[in-house]
Amino acid sequence: MHTPLSIHANVVDIPARTILPATVRVAAGHVAAIEPTGAPTPDPALPYALPGFVDAHVHVESSLLVPSEFARLALTHGTVATVSDPHEIGNVLGVAGVQYMLDNAAPVSFKFCFGAPSCVPATPFETAGAEITAQDIETLFQNPKIGYLAEMMNWPGVLHRDPGVLEKIELAHRYGRPVDGHAPGLQGEDAARYASAGISTDHECFTAIEARDKLAAGMKILIREGSAARNFDALIELLPQHYENLMFCSDDKHPDTLLLGHINQLVQRAVALGYSVFDVLQVACLNPVAHYHLPVGQLRVGDPADFILVNNLTEFQVLKTYLDGALVAENGQCLLPPAPVAVVNNFHAEPIKAAALAVQLSIINQQLSGNNQQSSVAYPVIECFDGQLITARRDLELPITDGLLQPDPAQDVLKLVVLNRYTPGAPPAVAFIKGFGLTQGALASSVGHDSHNITAVGYDDESLARAINLVVAARGGLAAVGAGGAAHVLPLPVAGLMSDQPGPEVAAAYSALDDFAKTQLGSGLQAPFMTLSFMALLVIPSLKLSDKGLFDGEKFAFV
Repeated sequence: MHTPLSIHANVVDIPARTILPATVRVAAGHVAAIEPTGAPTPDPALPYALPGFVDAHVHVESSLLVPSEFARLALTHGTVATVSDPHEIGNVLGVAGVQYMLDNAAPVSFKFCFGAPSCVPATPFETAGAEITAQDIETLFQNPKIGYLAEMMNWPGVLHRDPGVLEKIELAHRYGRPVDGHAPGLQGEDAARYASAGISTDHECFTAIEARDKLAAGMKILIREGSAARNFDALIELLPQHYENLMFCSDDKHPDTLLLGHINQLVQRAVALGYSVFDVLQVACLNPVAHYHLPVGQLRVGDPADFILVNNLTEFQVLKTYLDGALVAENGQCLLPPAPVAVVNNFHAEPIKAAALAVQLSIINQQLSGNNQQSSVAYPVIECFDGQLITARRDLELPITDGLLQPDPAQDVLKLVVLNRYTPGAPPAVAFIKGFGLTQGALASSVGHDSHNITAVGYDDESLARAINLVVAARGGLAAVGAGGAAHVLPLPVAGLMSDQPGPEVAAAYSALDDFAKTQLGSGLQAPFMTLSFMALLVIPSLKLSDKGLFDGEKFAFV
């Protein structure tokens, strides 16, 4: 039952580039009329009405929330829709995971557009929990709720015209679905060749130069600002010239930052920098709707009544959010009731002992086998960077003790571990990493892109084993351990990726973990758990660790 509404506001008409006082009349869930008052300028006493914001690329699972809880937080910030890649749960549970996302999202009126994951598993160089084949993708496309082919991360397969990759892209075209891209660092002829396969977007641009090459190749560029990867500052200069072909996205958004804001924050930042409010709002509100054919209203007569009221066009404080003519959020509170949360999982890892994390020099470098007199050796170390998914390779001298290669906290070099969570008794893969800054303890997580094995970083083997075993005991979750037995755990029972608890509670628990990692364990990263989750992401260069070993993301081969 839709109650008729009459809303008095300064109506922002983005295509016409006007802002005029008007009465918006809503009937049967649609905009029935927009009646200007006749005043020639905005009325400062009225709020501003504009279309709702859209996150053009996000993995809902990375919020640690199920879709229905993600929606309840996002709506308070004026987000009415997302283009959501269920790739994470797809790697754990396959097509059943995608169906879980659809089922959990169904009770809420938020306008999710889910994609068919294109790369499950992401690479053959890691152990995933499932596979999604071309046949599976075709089955998914027969569901109208599956709106696009999700990010094609296998860019080498695209460039080399791998038949299996091209089959998935062709299926998307046959079913009239756009194809999302993922091609970090590709420029010039490579970018053009990637786009020519029929791939229409990219959210992985690190520089404006790279983005311009992809725009020239006909791709749309998503300006990403998430909890770990942040490219807004590098790409926002594109807006005046290319606003028709840009969108905003978060990609990965942890619950503590989602609690504070979403796409509204990017809009506020862009306008504060002096960019045209109409250009910015086209990027935030209209472009994703047009590109993905979303059933989202754009504040036009006849459209679904999906719109927001904000206090002004500088602060963009969201006062009210409407979906299909119903008030769903007001003054920071969601008015939708929580939806039931079922628990599904695929988790078989067993506890490990600290001794299993020892790195024997003879295994690494046969020419030094038995030479326990050498005090150090050069070894490839992953270097991570705050706010970036890319890493670097650093060949650093690491100490040797009793034939075992050791971390070197003096150089901020710690151990990194990836443990297969799908195969009981699988041995851990161990490498070394620089950039986390831990001065004690360890962090562990079953959120480890893309296959979501257990990923851990730590100061010493005992702490690492303890943190990993806390995640194992919870059958998925985040854990942080410090000196003297201190520990924090956030269980993630839904596929080892998401909580079954309400969003604000998860945000509070995550904030406690994050604060512990920073204040007690010493990490200087903005989002240490988010950064950790990407250290097994092999499709982002240059050096990463899978459960099978250290991997060169530029050569696409093990080190």
